[in-house]
Amino acid sequence: MERQIYKSIRGGRQSLLGYLKSVYEARNLVWSFAVRDLKIQYAQTYLGLFWSLVQPLTGLIIFNFFFQRVIHLKLQVPYAVFAFTGIMGWFYFTALVGQAGTSLMNNQALIKKIQFPRLVLPLSKALVGLVEFSISLMLLLIMLLVFGMGISYKIIFLPLVVIANVITGLSVGIWLSALTIRFRDLHHLIPYLIGFGIWLTPVFYPTTMVPEAYKWIYYLHPVANVIALYRWIFIGLPIDALQVACSFGVAVLVFISGLYFFVRNEKFVADYL
Repeated sequence: MERQIYKSIRGGRQSLLGYLKSVYEARNLVWSFAVRDLKIQYAQTYLGLFWSLVQPLTGLIIFNFFFQRVIHLKLQVPYAVFAFTGIMGWFYFTALVGQAGTSLMNNQALIKKIQFPRLVLPLSKALVGLVEFSISLMLLLIMLLVFGMGISYKIIFLPLVVIANVITGLSVGIWLSALTIRFRDLHHLIPYLIGFGIWLTPVFYPTTMVPEAYKWIYYLHPVANVIALYRWIFIGLPIDALQVACSFGVAVLVFISGLYFFVRNEKFVADYL
């Protein structure tokens, strides 16, 4: 790896734009760390990246059995496609939250030895998750063809929705990555938060099952609306434009505030490790 990638960050307080410029200059590290993580994650496995399908497919089988065989949920579209669009978006979000949120803790030795913008570490998790997301996306496209649903022109909006998915996940992940350094209990709490969060998100159930008194929550629930956008693209379900705009505004606000908090606390990271 080229020596100039590791140039030192200037001391003193940096502006957010100045810091982001240093992150851009170290952009090759984002790719390098992502490749490293993928190699470590799937090293010496027979199926390699296809292990990334085990979790979403297992979830799909369980949800399909429960909502089709037990509850007999009726939808206008095949439940497997409906559920998998939610699973695809949710698992990308949770991968970003879980991996980005613990990225500083899991790279303590590297942080102590090398000077580089620490934000590179959580950002690299977006690329790792994107590889796994792409495999799930290919499976979803196959499911659409198998069920005779076809692919709509709306797929041209998919990159924008993926970006919204990334911002939503990193908005939480960046906050957690900085907070877990000081509050180590969060490192153990993250899996529980993710496990509980799926029940508050319409991953495997439609929002029509939510009582009217609680539907306002989805105006503040970015992940729910990212999933709604995936379903709008792939299965043509309607979306509430105002609801999507409000929830994405929340995600952007959390993301920007997380960046500010991360930058202001980065110089203390090594002290807490």
